[in-house]
Amino acid sequence: MEWIDGLHQQLIAVHPATAWLVIVLATFVSEDLTCIAAGLAAASGHLHPAASIGAAALGIWLGDLGLYGLGRWLGRAALEKAPLAWCLTPSAVRQAEHWFQARGAYLLWLVRFVPGTRLPTYVAAGLLRAPFARFALVTALAVLVWAPLLGGGALLLGRKILPWVAQWNSWGLVLVVAALLVWLVLVRTVIAACTWRGRRLLVGRWRRLTQWEYWPAWTVYPPVVLLCLWKALRHRHTTVFTAVNPGIAAGGFVGESKSAILQALRDEEGRVARHCRIPANLEPDERLAICHDFLTQHQLNYPLVLKPDAGQRGSGVSIVRSDKEALAWLRTVQVDALAQEYVAGEEYGVFWYRLPHETKGTVYSITKKVFPRLEGNGRDTLEQLILADPRAVCMAAQYLKVNRDRLTLVPGLGEQIQLVEIGNHCRGTIFLDGTHLRTAALEQAMDAVSMRFDGFHYGRYDVRATSEAALQEGSDFKIIELNGATSEATHIYDPKYRITYAWRTLWDQWRILFLIAEANRARGTTTVGPIELLRTWRHYNAGATSHPDS
Repeated sequence: MEWIDGLHQQLIAVHPATAWLVIVLATFVSEDLTCIAAGLAAASGHLHPAASIGAAALGIWLGDLGLYGLGRWLGRAALEKAPLAWCLTPSAVRQAEHWFQARGAYLLWLVRFVPGTRLPTYVAAGLLRAPFARFALVTALAVLVWAPLLGGGALLLGRKILPWVAQWNSWGLVLVVAALLVWLVLVRTVIAACTWRGRRLLVGRWRRLTQWEYWPAWTVYPPVVLLCLWKALRHRHTTVFTAVNPGIAAGGFVGESKSAILQALRDEEGRVARHCRIPANLEPDERLAICHDFLTQHQLNYPLVLKPDAGQRGSGVSIVRSDKEALAWLRTVQVDALAQEYVAGEEYGVFWYRLPHETKGTVYSITKKVFPRLEGNGRDTLEQLILADPRAVCMAAQYLKVNRDRLTLVPGLGEQIQLVEIGNHCRGTIFLDGTHLRTAALEQAMDAVSMRFDGFHYGRYDVRATSEAALQEGSDFKIIELNGATSEATHIYDPKYRITYAWRTLWDQWRILFLIAEANRARGTTTVGPIELLRTWRHYNAGATSHPDS
């Protein structure tokens, strides 16, 4: 109030031209209060209403342009340095740029009327190189509404407008967020519930919320992260876990090469699926030629498995059945890739570990991966079958996306339709506890494979076998992938288990990991420092955003 009184008195004490200049400059201190003071000065008759409120609008607009200019001056270099670089990858920045170009005008208009959001938004617009002409036009139009609203209110209501402005500045953001939430509830719930399809999708969302196996990793892992931090403090080394597998980069925590790991297994018995690495620095046609050479060399035909050479949770894995599909995938993925023979059969996850001083390892966990199938009734489309199935509806978004080209297909009575081909839980495969399949013969076979890999002590094999019996006998299976430090005993995703069981299992896993890592470090294994590990994570994350998701 005192600031407004002082500015008001100054405006009516000087020449109108000087007063207009003061108004423009005062907006750099407080936009809203300057508009009100300009309106009060106009109400006293000393200044023309249009000129005084126009001066306030000009000052606000110049301030908006200044914030945009600050963002442009800081430039992309600011996004590549700490602290912004810790949370923003180059790919994320590019996506934000595209989003700003497509929808930024609506955001720029909205934030003018929402307190507390203008400065970060306008600076971000400059950082992300939003078109200047569009920024200037949209912000000018918004100011031409906002300044007369405040200044005109002060002109008509006088000081009675101040409590209203104070309330809006205190609660405006909360009210806008609440309104958006109400709108989302109405659109995504009430309107969706008006159709059978919408109701089934709501059922799927609800079940995903109430069944932990569908929860995102960031909701499941906090207790595990706390345990790891405690373990690191006890070992007085923040990244001691990277010593768990000396033969794998960073122990297999992030960014490890799949092809390098498969090569290190030194396959002598045909246990490892045949594969070849495809460099990223080649043209798509040259990369396709490598695939052709690989198929010819090993006398293979399509289908062919293509995957990023560094990837987690099934990201970017695709089974292609023609040159056209392979070329489309290779054009999309701009990182080193792996071409691998397609191995038919049942898929399992076999978690194995060995303490450094021991000569035998332990099969800790076995996961049986079930590729979901739906049975046709000769009447409903595949989309209807997915939405009607009590389990498939939980992963409806994924299944509908993967099968988008055949959703209108009406399977015949009794016809079986397999929904996914990639053995990953987040891609829709069902994980069941297969620990009962563990046998001495299987452990002996896993020991024989693992002991040939110098520096491997802890991880999960993804294998395909002709049958359960073949897996138990340790006789007829092929390794399609091996994961290191971040491996999970994936049997925990069996629907029969609760989240508490999963946490206990993960805690036990990491207890074993730290035990092995500390033993390796005592033997002279070097660890990866936190800065280098963060740099590796950023490099991996930048490449991972380019992976196709189906």
